Amino acid sequence: MRKNILFRLNSIMYNTLNNFSEFETKIQENDFSLVYFSHEQCNVCKVLKPKIAEMIKSEFPKVELLYSDTKKDPETAGQNGIFTVPTVLIFIEGQESIRKSRNIGINELHELLERPYRIMNN
Repeated sequence: MRKNILFRLNSIMYNTLNNFSEFETKIQENDFSLVYFSHEQCNVCKVLKPKIAEMIKSEFPKVELLYSDTKKDPETAGQNGIFTVPTVLIFIEGQESIRKSRNIGINELHELLERPYRIMNN
């Protein structure tokens, strides 16, 4: 039962990207985007994903949350040079600004987002 609740929570908070064209469109449509790259076999990814979503929802509500499954959509992963999961890419005004892979701390990610978010939203 708990696993189903988490899955629904994750799918509601993240917009899933199905191909590279969708990725490009979403990045250009939004001033501030976070793209979370992972796949179903990554247990660390499953734990980290809802934590990042909750932080973004509560602290950075104007950030668009996007999800790309590297196994289902290898083109988007390849075009972005994603070789390991989890990887988080932050795009500001269509440009990659922050890249974090593997050992991603919530506090560290919060600190990295805080200044550019504040500048863009003041």
